[in-house]
Amino acid sequence: MKLVLTCEHAFPDIPMAYRILFRDNFKVLKTHEGYDPGAFDLFEELRSLASFSEYQVIGRLLVEVNRSVTHPSLFSRFSKILDNQKKKALLDAYYHPYRFKVETEIKKMISQGHLVLHLSIHSFTPILRGEVRNCDFGLLYDPSRSSEKEYARELKAGLMQEKPDLKVRFNYPYLGKADGFTTYLRKKFPENYSGIEIELNQKWVSKNRTDEDIKKAVYQSIEGLK
Repeated sequence: MKLVLTCEHAFPDIPMAYRILFRDNFKVLKTHEGYDPGAFDLFEELRSLASFSEYQVIGRLLVEVNRSVTHPSLFSRFSKILDNQKKKALLDAYYHPYRFKVETEIKKMISQGHLVLHLSIHSFTPILRGEVRNCDFGLLYDPSRSSEKEYARELKAGLMQEKPDLKVRFNYPYLGKADGFTTYLRKKFPENYSGIEIELNQKWVSKNRTDEDIKKAVYQSIEGLK
């Protein structure tokens, strides 16, 4: 099995040419709307386990690489005002190269006879629109894919072995079958590919750094899969 590790919402950074879009609300880039706090720190902790890893360098409020090109949230409330030519330029510069690089690497691994497990690292805000999200980790997968279900069970067992008090839930706070990069890749690779999104509750994050014990628990649970 080859492990592919990605982080789609690593940073909130906006290239200088597009910062004018945020001139009235620049602070939003430092919130959970702009990126996934703690996700890149966790990703960095896990990179030594992966055969291939990749992260997105720009903020999702410019273009959302974890959505399909037809999704209404591909461009945010800030960037959707751009004309079609500028939107295409964003896709060509940031969206397509990122997804193509990951997809190409997975295709190569599968063509070489390997099974591929793709873990996409994310984090979520503890409270959204007044609702408290009741878990520490969410493991998002497609329940119709037996390999993903088994990997998710093993990851949950590993996490709880390391930290028994953790609350780990499947397909929460989002559904694994919803529009996303892993959903797209499942269609591209119906065999020998498994895609799971790991969602970390941001209550375990301080100043964009994930709790050290949490990082170790995730590392050990993934290492146990190999």
